[in-house]
Amino acid sequence: MERGGNGAMIDLQDVIKTYETGAGELTVLKDVSLQVQPGEFVSVVGPSGSGKSTLLNMITGIDRPTSGQVRVGGETVHTLSENQLARWRGRHVGVVFQFFQLLPTLTILENVMLPMDFCRVYQRRQRRGRALHLLDQVGIADQADKLPNALSGGEQQRAAVARALANDPSLIVADEPTGNLDTATADELFALFDDLAAQGKTLVVVTHDRTLSARSERVLHLLDGRIHRDVNNGTWTR
Repeated sequence: MERGGNGAMIDLQDVIKTYETGAGELTVLKDVSLQVQPGEFVSVVGPSGSGKSTLLNMITGIDRPTSGQVRVGGETVHTLSENQLARWRGRHVGVVFQFFQLLPTLTILENVMLPMDFCRVYQRRQRRGRALHLLDQVGIADQADKLPNALSGGEQQRAAVARALANDPSLIVADEPTGNLDTATADELFALFDDLAAQGKTLVVVTHDRTLSARSERVLHLLDGRIHRDVNNGTWTR
């Protein structure tokens, strides 16, 4: 994935997102501009309804801005067709969900192989070995042949991270990935995110846990659809 013209992995310019509701228009993001550099680990925090998940949806192309520009890795995401978006996302973005979203009838190994099968990034004979390597990287290689419901919540989330890494994306995006985990397991997951950032991955993680968010190198505080504060290594930059 290429960088944007200013060197940023993520470059949002004047993004506004408005939804039509039964009560009229609801503006969820209000003139948001944001740059995230390659290899940054960014946490996004804020109260419910502040626009955190919508911001992630802009970055991943799951939703499109009402106005403004969204560029990720040099790609103008909001101008892509749905088919182009699916191919781009599958190849360049790893997404981790709060509720794991593992397919229940596939083994953990098969779940991790699925993005490789979809995008055909690796040769068929390489996919099993790569999936096992990723499961080993997240510490659950011994669970490879089990179905998701045989694993604990923490193990399922680790499997979801392995799946997100399947096609070696430059960007990892996670929406409340620790929301269903106990404190110790959540801490372990953030340690894994630390390791991924050290390997050069760019991470954007929405979390309600301020203790965990403080471990990332940068914290965005959203309030009423705007970036209220942008904290980098404990220094106020806004």
